[in-house]
Amino acid sequence: MTQSITLSSSGTSFEDVLAVARHGATIEIAPEAIEAVAAVREHVERLARAETPVYGISTGFGALATKHIPSEQRVQLQKSLVRSHAAGMGDPVEREVVRALMFLRAKTLASGRTGVRPVVLETMVGLLNADITPVVREYGSLGCSGDLAPLAHCALVLMGEGEATGPDGVQRPVPELLAAAGLTPVTLEEKEGLALINGTDGMLGMLIMALSDLDALLSEADITGAMSVEALLGTDQVFRPELHLPLRPHPGQATAAADMFTVLAGSGIVASHREGDTRVQDAYSLRCSPQVAGAGRDTVEHAKLVAGRELAAAIDNPVVLPDGTVTSNGNFHGAPVAYVLDFLAIAVADLSSLSERRTDRLLDVARNHGLPPFLADDAGVDSGLMIAQYTQAGLVAENKRLAVPASVDSIPSSAMQEDHVSLGWHAARKLRRAVDNLRRVLAVEAVAAARGIELRAPLTPSPATGAAVAALRAGGVGGPGPDRYLSPDLLVAEQVLASGALLSAVEAVTGSLGGRA
Repeated sequence: MTQSITLSSSGTSFEDVLAVARHGATIEIAPEAIEAVAAVREHVERLARAETPVYGISTGFGALATKHIPSEQRVQLQKSLVRSHAAGMGDPVEREVVRALMFLRAKTLASGRTGVRPVVLETMVGLLNADITPVVREYGSLGCSGDLAPLAHCALVLMGEGEATGPDGVQRPVPELLAAAGLTPVTLEEKEGLALINGTDGMLGMLIMALSDLDALLSEADITGAMSVEALLGTDQVFRPELHLPLRPHPGQATAAADMFTVLAGSGIVASHREGDTRVQDAYSLRCSPQVAGAGRDTVEHAKLVAGRELAAAIDNPVVLPDGTVTSNGNFHGAPVAYVLDFLAIAVADLSSLSERRTDRLLDVARNHGLPPFLADDAGVDSGLMIAQYTQAGLVAENKRLAVPASVDSIPSSAMQEDHVSLGWHAARKLRRAVDNLRRVLAVEAVAAARGIELRAPLTPSPATGAAVAALRAGGVGGPGPDRYLSPDLLVAEQVLASGALLSAVEAVTGSLGGRA
Protein backbone atom coordinates (compact mmCIF):
# COMPACT_ATOMS: atom_id res chain seq x y z
CA MET A 1 0.00 0.00 0.00
CA THR A 2 1.31 3.44 -0.93
CA GLN A 3 2.06 5.58 2.09
CA SER A 4 0.15 8.84 2.47
CA ILE A 5 1.40 11.92 4.29
CA THR A 6 -0.23 15.22 5.18
CA LEU A 7 1.44 18.51 4.26
CA SER A 8 0.62 21.27 6.74
CA SER A 9 1.63 24.89 7.15
CA SER A 10 3.86 23.93 10.08
CA GLY A 11 6.31 22.02 7.92
CA THR A 12 7.38 18.42 7.44
CA SER A 13 9.92 15.83 8.59
CA PHE A 14 12.98 13.97 7.30
CA GLU A 15 10.85 10.83 7.11
CA ASP A 16 8.21 12.54 4.97
CA VAL A 17 10.84 13.85 2.54
CA LEU A 18 12.30 10.35 2.15
CA ALA A 19 8.84 8.80 1.80
CA VAL A 20 7.93 11.13 -1.07
CA ALA A 21 11.32 11.19 -2.78
CA ARG A 22 12.20 7.51 -2.62
CA HIS A 23 9.04 5.57 -1.90
CA GLY A 24 6.35 7.37 -3.89
CA ALA A 25 4.23 8.45 -0.93
CA THR A 26 1.12 10.41 -1.85
CA ILE A 27 0.48 13.82 -0.34
CA GLU A 28 -2.65 15.36 1.12
CA ILE A 29 -2.69 19.09 1.86
CA ALA A 30 -4.11 19.98 5.27
CA PRO A 31 -7.16 22.29 5.03
CA GLU A 32 -5.51 24.78 7.38
CA ALA A 33 -2.59 25.04 4.94
CA ILE A 34 -4.91 25.92 2.08
CA GLU A 35 -6.59 28.53 4.28
CA ALA A 36 -3.25 30.05 5.28
CA VAL A 37 -2.07 30.20 1.66
CA ALA A 38 -5.31 31.86 0.53
CA ALA A 39 -5.21 34.43 3.35
CA VAL A 40 -1.65 35.47 2.57
CA ARG A 41 -2.42 35.69 -1.13
CA GLU A 42 -4.88 38.50 -0.36
CA HIS A 43 -1.98 40.64 0.91
CA VAL A 44 -0.05 40.07 -2.32
CA GLU A 45 -3.01 40.99 -4.50
CA ARG A 46 -3.55 44.17 -2.51
CA LEU A 47 0.09 45.14 -3.04
CA ALA A 48 -0.18 44.26 -6.72
CA ARG A 49 -2.94 46.84 -7.11
CA ALA A 50 -0.97 49.55 -5.29
CA GLU A 51 1.21 52.17 -6.97
CA THR A 52 4.32 51.51 -4.85
CA PRO A 53 6.71 49.06 -6.56
CA VAL A 54 7.29 45.81 -4.63
CA TYR A 55 10.10 43.44 -5.58
CA GLY A 56 8.86 40.25 -7.16
CA ILE A 57 5.33 41.57 -7.56
CA SER A 58 5.62 44.66 -9.73
CA THR A 59 9.35 44.80 -10.57
CA GLY A 60 11.92 42.87 -12.54
CA PHE A 61 14.36 40.46 -10.91
CA GLY A 62 17.99 40.35 -9.87
CA ALA A 63 19.93 43.16 -11.46
CA LEU A 64 16.66 44.28 -13.12
CA ALA A 65 14.88 44.82 -9.80
CA THR A 66 14.66 48.59 -10.30
CA LYS A 67 12.44 48.27 -13.39
CA HIS A 68 8.72 48.75 -12.69
CA ILE A 69 6.42 46.36 -14.59
CA PRO A 70 2.88 47.57 -15.44
CA SER A 71 0.00 45.31 -14.37
CA GLU A 72 -0.91 44.19 -17.88
CA GLN A 73 2.59 42.70 -18.33
CA ARG A 74 2.92 40.85 -15.02
CA VAL A 75 1.60 37.49 -16.16
CA GLN A 76 4.12 37.62 -18.99
CA LEU A 77 6.74 38.66 -16.41
CA GLN A 78 6.18 35.42 -14.47
CA LYS A 79 6.24 33.28 -17.61
CA SER A 80 9.41 34.98 -18.82
CA LEU A 81 11.05 34.52 -15.42
CA VAL A 82 10.45 30.79 -15.36
CA ARG A 83 11.32 30.22 -19.02
CA SER A 84 14.56 32.17 -18.85
CA HIS A 85 15.65 30.62 -15.56
CA ALA A 86 15.07 27.06 -16.79
CA ALA A 87 18.54 27.14 -18.31
CA GLY A 88 20.03 23.88 -17.05
CA MET A 89 22.49 21.77 -19.01
CA GLY A 90 23.93 18.30 -18.71
CA ASP A 91 22.34 14.96 -17.94
CA PRO A 92 19.03 14.79 -16.04
CA VAL A 93 19.44 14.32 -12.29
CA GLU A 94 17.90 11.38 -10.49
CA ARG A 95 14.13 11.06 -10.05
CA GLU A 96 14.43 11.00 -6.25
CA VAL A 97 16.31 14.31 -6.30
CA VAL A 98 13.59 15.98 -8.37
CA ARG A 99 10.83 14.61 -6.15
CA ALA A 100 12.60 15.84 -3.01
CA LEU A 101 13.13 19.23 -4.65
CA MET A 102 9.44 19.55 -5.54
CA PHE A 103 8.16 18.33 -2.19
CA LEU A 104 10.36 20.73 -0.26
CA ARG A 105 9.21 23.62 -2.44
CA ALA A 106 5.60 22.52 -1.82
CA LYS A 107 6.41 22.53 1.90
CA THR A 108 7.47 26.17 1.69
CA LEU A 109 4.46 27.12 -0.43
CA ALA A 110 2.23 25.53 2.24
CA SER A 111 3.82 27.69 4.94
CA GLY A 112 1.80 30.69 3.78
CA ARG A 113 4.91 32.88 3.59
CA THR A 114 5.33 32.95 -0.20
CA GLY A 115 2.09 34.59 -1.35
CA VAL A 116 1.05 32.12 -4.04
CA ARG A 117 -2.54 31.08 -4.74
CA PRO A 118 -3.71 27.68 -3.43
CA VAL A 119 -3.92 26.37 -7.00
CA VAL A 120 -0.14 26.64 -7.37
CA LEU A 121 0.45 24.48 -4.30
CA GLU A 122 -2.28 22.04 -5.32
CA THR A 123 -0.81 21.61 -8.81
CA MET A 124 2.71 21.03 -7.46
CA VAL A 125 1.34 18.33 -5.16
CA GLY A 126 -0.72 16.98 -8.07
CA LEU A 127 2.44 16.46 -10.12
CA LEU A 128 4.03 14.50 -7.30
CA ASN A 129 0.94 12.35 -6.72
CA ALA A 130 0.68 11.63 -10.44
CA ASP A 131 4.37 10.64 -10.52
CA ILE A 132 5.15 13.25 -13.15
CA THR A 133 8.83 14.12 -12.86
CA PRO A 134 10.23 17.26 -14.51
CA VAL A 135 13.54 16.85 -16.30
CA VAL A 136 16.05 18.77 -14.16
CA ARG A 137 19.56 18.98 -15.52
CA GLU A 138 22.85 18.65 -13.68
CA TYR A 139 24.16 22.18 -14.11
CA GLY A 140 22.44 25.52 -13.56
CA SER A 141 22.30 26.19 -9.83
CA LEU A 142 24.82 28.36 -7.98
CA GLY A 143 23.09 27.68 -4.66
CA CYS A 144 22.11 31.30 -4.12
CA SER A 145 18.83 32.98 -4.88
CA GLY A 146 18.01 29.34 -4.29
CA ASP A 147 18.45 26.44 -6.67
CA LEU A 148 17.10 28.65 -9.42
CA ALA A 149 17.51 26.62 -12.61
CA PRO A 150 16.48 23.25 -11.13
CA LEU A 151 13.37 24.76 -9.57
CA ALA A 152 12.58 26.67 -12.75
CA HIS A 153 12.54 23.42 -14.73
CA CYS A 154 9.92 22.15 -12.27
CA ALA A 155 7.91 25.39 -12.44
CA LEU A 156 7.92 25.18 -16.23
CA VAL A 157 6.06 21.86 -16.05
CA LEU A 158 3.40 23.45 -13.81
CA MET A 159 2.85 25.89 -16.69
CA GLY A 160 2.38 22.99 -19.12
CA GLU A 161 5.78 23.49 -20.74
CA GLY A 162 9.27 22.05 -20.51
CA GLU A 163 10.20 18.37 -20.26
CA ALA A 164 8.96 15.62 -17.95
CA THR A 165 8.60 11.86 -17.59
CA GLY A 166 5.51 9.95 -16.55
CA PRO A 167 5.04 7.11 -14.05
CA ASP A 168 6.67 4.70 -16.51
CA GLY A 169 9.82 6.83 -16.70
CA VAL A 170 9.21 7.65 -20.35
CA GLN A 171 9.50 11.27 -21.47
CA ARG A 172 6.36 12.54 -23.17
CA PRO A 173 4.94 15.99 -24.01
CA VAL A 174 4.05 17.81 -20.80
CA PRO A 175 0.48 18.76 -21.90
CA GLU A 176 -0.16 15.07 -22.57
CA LEU A 177 1.15 14.04 -19.13
CA LEU A 178 -0.90 16.71 -17.34
CA ALA A 179 -4.06 15.79 -19.22
CA ALA A 180 -3.65 12.10 -18.40
CA ALA A 181 -3.37 13.01 -14.71
CA GLY A 182 -6.37 15.37 -14.83
CA LEU A 183 -4.20 18.40 -14.13
CA THR A 184 -4.60 21.86 -15.67
CA PRO A 185 -1.53 24.00 -16.44
CA VAL A 186 -1.21 27.00 -14.12
CA THR A 187 -1.12 30.55 -15.47
CA LEU A 188 1.25 32.16 -13.00
CA GLU A 189 0.29 35.53 -11.53
CA GLU A 190 2.18 38.15 -9.49
CA LYS A 191 4.92 36.78 -7.25
CA GLU A 192 4.23 33.12 -8.13
CA GLY A 193 7.04 32.48 -10.59
CA LEU A 194 9.56 33.82 -8.12
CA ALA A 195 8.03 31.83 -5.25
CA LEU A 196 8.49 28.62 -7.22
CA ILE A 197 12.22 29.01 -7.81
CA ASN A 198 13.69 30.81 -4.80
CA GLY A 199 14.70 28.08 -2.35
CA THR A 200 17.48 25.76 -1.20
CA ASP A 201 15.26 22.74 -1.84
CA GLY A 202 17.57 20.81 -4.16
CA MET A 203 20.62 20.92 -1.95
CA LEU A 204 18.50 20.26 1.16
CA GLY A 205 16.78 17.27 -0.41
CA MET A 206 20.10 15.75 -1.40
CA LEU A 207 21.47 16.40 2.10
CA ILE A 208 18.54 14.61 3.72
CA MET A 209 18.96 11.60 1.43
CA ALA A 210 22.73 11.50 2.03
CA LEU A 211 22.15 11.54 5.79
CA SER A 212 19.77 8.61 5.47
CA ASP A 213 22.30 6.67 3.40
CA LEU A 214 25.11 7.45 5.83
CA ASP A 215 23.14 6.22 8.83
CA ALA A 216 23.29 2.74 7.32
CA LEU A 217 26.78 3.03 5.82
CA LEU A 218 28.36 4.03 9.12
CA SER A 219 27.02 0.88 10.78
CA GLU A 220 28.15 -1.16 7.78
CA ALA A 221 31.59 0.42 8.12
CA ASP A 222 31.71 -0.73 11.74
CA ILE A 223 30.80 -4.25 10.59
CA THR A 224 33.36 -4.44 7.78
CA GLY A 225 35.97 -2.92 10.11
CA ALA A 226 35.26 -5.59 12.72
CA MET A 227 35.46 -8.29 10.04
CA SER A 228 38.89 -7.01 9.00
CA VAL A 229 40.10 -6.88 12.61
CA GLU A 230 39.04 -10.50 13.02
CA ALA A 231 40.56 -11.69 9.74
CA LEU A 232 43.84 -9.91 10.58
CA LEU A 233 44.06 -11.49 14.04
CA GLY A 234 43.56 -8.10 15.67
CA THR A 235 42.39 -7.51 19.21
CA ASP A 236 38.91 -6.48 20.29
CA GLN A 237 40.15 -5.06 23.59
CA VAL A 238 40.77 -1.58 22.19
CA PHE A 239 37.02 -1.29 21.63
CA ARG A 240 36.09 -1.83 25.30
CA PRO A 241 33.63 0.87 26.43
CA GLU A 242 35.79 2.14 29.30
CA LEU A 243 38.40 3.30 26.77
CA HIS A 244 36.02 5.62 24.93
CA LEU A 245 33.26 7.78 26.40
CA PRO A 246 34.84 8.08 29.88
CA LEU A 247 38.24 9.04 28.47
CA ARG A 248 37.29 10.91 25.31
CA PRO A 249 33.64 11.99 25.34
CA HIS A 250 32.87 12.01 21.64
CA PRO A 251 29.55 10.17 21.36
CA GLY A 252 30.15 8.95 17.80
CA GLN A 253 33.42 7.31 18.81
CA ALA A 254 31.71 5.53 21.70
CA THR A 255 28.99 4.26 19.38
CA ALA A 256 31.44 2.98 16.76
CA ALA A 257 33.57 1.25 19.40
CA ALA A 258 30.51 -0.35 20.97
CA ASP A 259 29.40 -1.61 17.55
CA MET A 260 32.75 -3.20 16.80
CA PHE A 261 33.06 -4.72 20.27
CA THR A 262 29.56 -6.18 19.96
CA VAL A 263 30.12 -7.54 16.47
CA LEU A 264 33.33 -9.31 17.56
CA ALA A 265 31.78 -10.84 20.69
CA GLY A 266 32.21 -14.63 20.84
CA SER A 267 34.83 -14.82 18.10
CA GLY A 268 36.88 -17.98 18.16
CA ILE A 269 39.40 -16.32 15.86
CA VAL A 270 39.96 -13.43 18.29
CA ALA A 271 40.11 -15.79 21.26
CA SER A 272 42.74 -17.93 19.53
CA HIS A 273 45.50 -15.35 19.92
CA ARG A 274 44.67 -13.66 23.23
CA GLU A 275 47.65 -15.46 24.77
CA GLY A 276 51.09 -15.81 23.25
CA ASP A 277 50.67 -13.02 20.69
CA THR A 278 53.90 -10.99 20.61
CA ARG A 279 52.31 -7.93 19.01
CA VAL A 280 51.80 -5.02 21.39
CA GLN A 281 49.38 -2.97 19.30
CA ASP A 282 47.42 -3.26 16.07
CA ALA A 283 47.97 -0.86 13.19
CA TYR A 284 46.10 2.43 13.25
CA SER A 285 43.65 1.38 10.54
CA LEU A 286 42.37 -1.29 12.94
CA ARG A 287 42.93 0.24 16.34
CA CYS A 288 41.69 3.72 15.45
CA SER A 289 38.61 2.66 13.50
CA PRO A 290 36.17 4.03 16.14
CA GLN A 291 37.98 7.35 16.27
CA VAL A 292 37.62 7.87 12.50
CA ALA A 293 34.17 6.35 12.01
CA GLY A 294 33.00 8.03 15.21
CA ALA A 295 34.07 11.44 13.96
CA GLY A 296 32.03 10.66 10.85
CA ARG A 297 29.03 9.90 13.05
CA ASP A 298 29.40 13.18 14.91
CA THR A 299 29.66 15.02 11.58
CA VAL A 300 26.40 13.40 10.49
CA GLU A 301 24.72 14.50 13.71
CA HIS A 302 25.84 18.09 13.16
CA ALA A 303 24.57 17.96 9.58
CA LYS A 304 21.22 16.63 10.83
CA LEU A 305 20.95 19.65 13.12
CA VAL A 306 21.53 22.03 10.21
CA ALA A 307 19.19 20.10 7.92
CA GLY A 308 16.47 20.15 10.58
CA ARG A 309 16.75 23.91 10.92
CA GLU A 310 16.58 24.32 7.15
CA LEU A 311 13.60 21.99 6.98
CA ALA A 312 11.79 24.27 9.44
CA ALA A 313 12.53 27.33 7.29
CA ALA A 314 10.25 29.09 4.81
CA ILE A 315 12.71 30.33 2.22
CA ASP A 316 11.60 32.83 -0.38
CA ASN A 317 12.50 36.33 -1.52
CA PRO A 318 10.61 38.49 -1.03
CA VAL A 319 8.77 36.84 1.85
CA VAL A 320 5.35 37.66 3.27
CA LEU A 321 5.55 38.31 7.01
CA PRO A 322 2.66 37.54 9.40
CA ASP A 323 1.52 41.19 9.34
CA GLY A 324 1.23 41.08 5.55
CA THR A 325 4.43 43.00 4.88
CA VAL A 326 6.33 41.81 1.82
CA THR A 327 10.05 42.30 2.30
CA SER A 328 13.31 41.31 0.68
CA ASN A 329 15.83 39.13 2.51
CA GLY A 330 18.83 36.88 1.93
CA ASN A 331 17.55 33.62 3.37
CA PHE A 332 17.91 31.91 -0.01
CA HIS A 333 21.70 31.85 0.43
CA GLY A 334 22.72 28.21 0.74
CA ALA A 335 25.82 28.65 2.91
CA PRO A 336 24.53 26.73 5.99
CA VAL A 337 23.60 23.72 3.88
CA ALA A 338 26.64 23.95 1.60
CA TYR A 339 29.06 23.91 4.54
CA VAL A 340 27.72 20.68 6.02
CA LEU A 341 27.55 19.04 2.59
CA ASP A 342 31.25 19.78 2.19
CA PHE A 343 31.97 18.66 5.76
CA LEU A 344 30.25 15.33 5.13
CA ALA A 345 32.29 14.82 1.95
CA ILE A 346 35.47 15.12 4.01
CA ALA A 347 34.23 12.53 6.53
CA VAL A 348 33.15 10.19 3.73
CA ALA A 349 36.54 10.46 2.01
CA ASP A 350 38.42 9.67 5.22
CA LEU A 351 36.21 6.71 6.08
CA SER A 352 36.77 5.40 2.55
CA SER A 353 40.52 5.76 3.03
CA LEU A 354 40.42 3.87 6.34
CA SER A 355 38.53 0.97 4.77
CA GLU A 356 40.97 0.76 1.86
CA ARG A 357 43.95 0.66 4.23
CA ARG A 358 42.44 -2.30 6.08
CA THR A 359 41.80 -4.08 2.77
CA ASP A 360 45.36 -3.51 1.59
CA ARG A 361 46.65 -4.98 4.85
CA LEU A 362 44.47 -8.07 4.34
CA LEU A 363 46.06 -8.69 0.93
CA ASP A 364 49.70 -8.08 1.89
CA VAL A 365 51.41 -11.31 2.89
CA ALA A 366 53.96 -9.30 4.89
CA ARG A 367 51.22 -7.84 7.12
CA ASN A 368 48.23 -10.21 7.08
CA HIS A 369 49.59 -12.69 9.64
CA GLY A 370 49.55 -15.95 7.74
CA LEU A 371 46.98 -15.44 5.04
CA PRO A 372 48.00 -16.16 1.41
CA PRO A 373 49.18 -13.30 -0.82
CA PHE A 374 46.18 -11.33 -2.09
CA LEU A 375 44.01 -14.06 -0.49
CA ALA A 376 44.65 -16.07 -3.67
CA ASP A 377 44.04 -19.80 -3.99
CA ASP A 378 47.35 -20.52 -5.75
CA ALA A 379 49.31 -17.28 -5.58
CA GLY A 380 51.20 -16.69 -8.80
CA VAL A 381 48.81 -18.70 -10.88
CA ASP A 382 45.97 -16.79 -9.19
CA SER A 383 45.95 -13.05 -8.44
CA GLY A 384 43.17 -13.27 -5.88
CA LEU A 385 41.77 -9.89 -4.87
CA MET A 386 44.78 -7.87 -6.06
CA ILE A 387 42.85 -5.80 -8.61
CA ALA A 388 39.79 -5.44 -6.40
CA GLN A 389 42.02 -3.31 -4.21
CA TYR A 390 43.03 -1.28 -7.27
CA THR A 391 39.37 -0.56 -7.90
CA GLN A 392 38.93 0.36 -4.27
CA ALA A 393 41.98 2.64 -4.35
CA GLY A 394 40.62 4.40 -7.44
CA LEU A 395 37.32 5.03 -5.64
CA VAL A 396 39.16 6.40 -2.62
CA ALA A 397 41.23 8.69 -4.83
CA GLU A 398 38.04 10.04 -6.38
CA ASN A 399 36.50 10.61 -2.95
CA LYS A 400 39.54 12.63 -1.94
CA ARG A 401 38.99 14.87 -4.96
CA LEU A 402 35.28 15.11 -4.14
CA ALA A 403 36.20 16.25 -0.63
CA VAL A 404 37.56 19.55 -1.99
CA PRO A 405 35.00 22.10 -0.75
CA ALA A 406 32.60 23.65 -3.23
CA SER A 407 31.35 26.26 -0.79
CA VAL A 408 34.58 28.30 -0.88
CA ASP A 409 34.45 28.71 -4.64
CA SER A 410 31.97 31.57 -5.12
CA ILE A 411 31.56 33.04 -8.62
CA PRO A 412 29.71 36.37 -9.07
CA SER A 413 26.59 36.44 -11.24
CA SER A 414 23.71 38.68 -12.38
CA ALA A 415 25.86 41.68 -13.31
CA MET A 416 27.44 41.64 -9.82
CA GLN A 417 24.08 41.96 -8.04
CA GLU A 418 24.46 38.36 -6.90
CA ASP A 419 28.14 38.67 -6.13
CA HIS A 420 28.55 35.87 -3.60
CA VAL A 421 27.00 32.43 -4.01
CA SER A 422 27.12 29.17 -2.00
CA LEU A 423 27.51 26.51 -4.71
CA GLY A 424 25.53 24.27 -2.37
CA TRP A 425 23.98 22.38 -5.29
CA HIS A 426 27.48 21.43 -6.46
CA ALA A 427 28.43 20.39 -2.92
CA ALA A 428 25.36 18.15 -2.84
CA ARG A 429 26.02 16.59 -6.23
CA LYS A 430 29.58 15.62 -5.34
CA LEU A 431 28.49 14.28 -1.94
CA ARG A 432 26.04 11.93 -3.64
CA ARG A 433 28.87 10.52 -5.75
CA ALA A 434 31.12 10.22 -2.70
CA VAL A 435 28.46 8.33 -0.70
CA ASP A 436 27.98 5.86 -3.57
CA ASN A 437 31.75 5.42 -3.75
CA LEU A 438 31.96 4.76 -0.01
CA ARG A 439 29.43 1.94 -0.36
CA ARG A 440 31.56 0.41 -3.12
CA VAL A 441 34.73 0.74 -1.03
CA LEU A 442 33.06 -0.99 1.92
CA ALA A 443 31.79 -3.70 -0.41
CA VAL A 444 35.35 -4.50 -1.49
CA GLU A 445 36.47 -4.63 2.14
CA ALA A 446 33.56 -6.92 2.98
CA VAL A 447 34.54 -9.31 0.17
CA ALA A 448 38.18 -9.36 1.29
CA ALA A 449 37.45 -9.65 5.00
CA ALA A 450 34.91 -12.44 4.45
CA ARG A 451 37.49 -14.40 2.45
CA GLY A 452 40.10 -13.76 5.14
CA ILE A 453 37.75 -15.00 7.86
CA GLU A 454 36.97 -18.19 5.95
CA LEU A 455 40.67 -18.82 5.35
CA ARG A 456 41.17 -18.86 9.15
CA ALA A 457 39.15 -22.10 9.40
CA PRO A 458 38.93 -24.22 11.48
CA LEU A 459 38.94 -21.17 13.75
CA THR A 460 35.40 -19.83 14.00
CA PRO A 461 34.25 -16.24 13.53
CA SER A 462 31.93 -14.44 15.90
CA PRO A 463 28.22 -15.15 15.43
CA ALA A 464 27.79 -11.63 14.01
CA THR A 465 30.66 -11.71 11.52
CA GLY A 466 29.62 -15.23 10.59
CA ALA A 467 26.17 -13.84 9.78
CA ALA A 468 27.78 -11.12 7.66
CA VAL A 469 29.76 -13.71 5.68
CA ALA A 470 26.60 -15.80 5.25
CA ALA A 471 24.69 -12.77 3.95
CA LEU A 472 27.36 -12.17 1.32
CA ARG A 473 27.35 -15.82 0.27
CA ALA A 474 23.54 -15.92 0.18
CA GLY A 475 23.58 -12.83 -2.03
CA GLY A 476 25.82 -14.57 -4.54
CA VAL A 477 29.33 -13.45 -3.53
CA GLY A 478 31.69 -16.38 -4.01
CA GLY A 479 34.13 -17.56 -1.36
CA PRO A 480 37.80 -18.59 -1.51
CA GLY A 481 38.92 -20.54 -4.56
CA PRO A 482 40.60 -20.24 -7.93
CA ASP A 483 40.33 -16.93 -9.78
CA ARG A 484 37.03 -16.20 -11.48
CA TYR A 485 35.35 -13.23 -13.14
CA LEU A 486 35.50 -10.89 -10.15
CA SER A 487 33.40 -7.87 -11.10
CA PRO A 488 30.04 -9.64 -10.50
CA ASP A 489 31.08 -10.56 -6.96
CA LEU A 490 31.93 -6.93 -6.19
CA LEU A 491 28.70 -5.62 -7.71
CA VAL A 492 26.65 -8.15 -5.75
CA ALA A 493 28.46 -7.22 -2.54
CA GLU A 494 27.63 -3.57 -3.19
CA GLN A 495 23.97 -4.53 -3.57
CA VAL A 496 24.05 -6.60 -0.36
CA LEU A 497 25.16 -3.45 1.45
CA ALA A 498 22.75 -1.14 -0.42
CA SER A 499 19.74 -3.36 0.27
CA GLY A 500 20.48 -3.50 3.99
CA ALA A 501 20.85 -7.30 3.86
CA LEU A 502 24.28 -7.32 5.49
CA LEU A 503 23.23 -4.93 8.26
CA SER A 504 20.01 -6.86 8.89
CA ALA A 505 21.84 -10.17 9.09
CA VAL A 506 24.26 -8.83 11.68
CA GLU A 507 21.60 -7.02 13.71
CA ALA A 508 19.60 -10.25 13.86
CA VAL A 509 22.48 -11.48 16.03
CA THR A 510 23.56 -8.34 17.88
CA GLY A 511 20.43 -6.26 18.12
CA SER A 512 20.41 -2.71 16.78
CA LEU A 513 23.74 -1.10 16.01
CA GLY A 514 24.62 2.57 15.59
CA GLY A 515 22.83 3.66 18.73
CA ARG A 516 19.46 3.02 17.06
CA ALA A 517 16.67 1.92 19.37
